[in-house]
Amino acid sequence: MNLRPFTRIVRVLAASFFLAACGSKISAENFERIQNGMTQKEVVALLGEPAETNSVSIGGLSGGMATWQDGNTVISVQFVNDKVQAKQLSREAPKPQAK
Repeated sequence: MNLRPFTRIVRVLAASFFLAACGSKISAENFERIQNGMTQKEVVALLGEPAETNSVSIGGLSGGMATWQDGNTVISVQFVNDKVQAKQLSREAPKPQAK
């Protein structure tokens, strides 16, 4: 039994999975996966650790905003009592380079 074709297929599949894993989590596809009611922990599992966070707690309510950025793509999510209430996807225009 010749295992060379099988070994080659396994290598190609492994390389494909590796390259797919290297892609950014900050994407329109992952933005669409964020749903109202998700916990902040669930969003972090989807997008990774945020680049910026802020929070406030007033009388039994807590709220905050988390922002993820990769290149010019920015995802912002608003949480109230640890649940997604709103989200926004934006693509910032590239900054002009100094000459």
